[in-house]
Amino acid sequence: MADISITAANVLMSSAGKKKTGIAAATTTAGQLVYLDTTTNQLTLADGDALASAVVAGVALHGALAGQPLSYCYYDPAFALGGTVAVGIPYFASLTAGGIAPEADLLTGDYTTYIGLGASTTTIKLVTGSDYQASAVKA
Repeated sequence: MADISITAANVLMSSAGKKKTGIAAATTTAGQLVYLDTTTNQLTLADGDALASAVVAGVALHGALAGQPLSYCYYDPAFALGGTVAVGIPYFASLTAGGIAPEADLLTGDYTTYIGLGASTTTIKLVTGSDYQASAVKA
């Protein structure tokens, strides 16, 4: 399998979703996973290759350049991810910076951060951020 192919224009938080805002550390597009870099206090693309960047804060809701405000969703029972997902399949932070991967793509030695469960073919139950996750776990 591969990372979810996301169309940024189709990323949409439901009315039940919860969001926060921070400052982008680099160019970010809607649908990418971000984490809070505690050294710079900025949002950077999450990546399952390293423990620090594998702790996901949420999913970017729009595009932003470095230094610009960036809103991200950290919880939503029906988050439209902008791509096709499978119902009942768990999704995690990918080894590609900002990407989202199905459970089947996880490998031994990767840091795995659960971000949600496929709720329909276009939505996931998104559960990221410190309110819902303690940390990333090495597979």
